[in-house]
Amino acid sequence: MSQRLNYPELSADLFHKYFEFNQVIKQNKTAEEFNDLVTIRASQLNGCAFCLDMHIKQAKIAGERELRLHHLAVWHESPLFNEREKAALLWTEALTHLSAKGVSDEIYKQVRETLSEKEISDLSFLIILINGWNRLGVAFQVEPGSADAIYGLNKAGLN
Repeated sequence: MSQRLNYPELSADLFHKYFEFNQVIKQNKTAEEFNDLVTIRASQLNGCAFCLDMHIKQAKIAGERELRLHHLAVWHESPLFNEREKAALLWTEALTHLSAKGVSDEIYKQVRETLSEKEISDLSFLIILINGWNRLGVAFQVEPGSADAIYGLNKAGLN
């Protein structure tokens, strides 16, 4: 698979602003807490091989347990995630796969029982961010692992 076009170069100004947004999000407390789970789950749902590859490697480097990474696809049934993580994953799925009617009151209520309004708001920006990256990765067929050296992901020991 070869990348269709070099969007960071062709739209350099837009790419740099989006990357700045990425850096601001990474400094957010809520985003930091849920980053690995949210970015991996959204990337799974969106079928973005580049982002899934990258975020699994980042999570492993950050010390995430390998079994939890395997269980993300079945988080609803897995005992490996706490209530806060499950609320974040539920919100991730709701915002990643928006239904024609939007996010239901039931899902919002479930998430709101666990997370504060501020946390839901901050989490939503993280979800928006990864969904944007996923769409770029899928649209332009970015090759998984192609940025490992740039981002130091070789340290994950996955190949």
